[in-house]
Amino acid sequence: MPLTPLDIHNKEFNKGFRGYDEDEVNEFLDQVIKDYEIIIREKKELEEKLNDQKTRLGHFSNIEETLNKSIVVAQEAAEEVKRNAQKEAKLIIKEAEKNADRIVNESLSKARKIALEIEDLKKQSKVFRTRFKMLIEAQLDLLNNDDWDHLLQYEIDAAELKSAEEEDSMA
Repeated sequence: MPLTPLDIHNKEFNKGFRGYDEDEVNEFLDQVIKDYEIIIREKKELEEKLNDQKTRLGHFSNIEETLNKSIVVAQEAAEEVKRNAQKEAKLIIKEAEKNADRIVNESLSKARKIALEIEDLKKQSKVFRTRFKMLIEAQLDLLNNDDWDHLLQYEIDAAELKSAEEEDSMA
């Protein structure tokens, strides 16, 4: 067990023949007691500081551990968000591709329908053109017919017509 300042203070030495000067020894012991008390006080202060530092170190270790766990959780959450975003992006792309295919198919269908309508209109225009041409040719045939010349050969005297009219009106 270590010495305490009280042990030093209460220590008594046997007196021998021609021993040390008692006052000098007592003075030295008083000095040792003071120095020893200072050392013990400093030791207690250092132990308290050490305990405080250990407590703080424990606190900071807990904070560090919590931060490390938080970082891991944040990384996992970020990975989950990233995976979800990739899944959603794939779904959006798939949906867009479906819509694009649908739009392309609808457009092709409309283009085919329009092409068929154009062909139908071409046929109708050929039929119309042929009929119109036949009508005009028939009219030209009528104009070119000799009957017109035959009609011009008739000569009727206007005076004869007048007298024929008067006779018809009297009768």
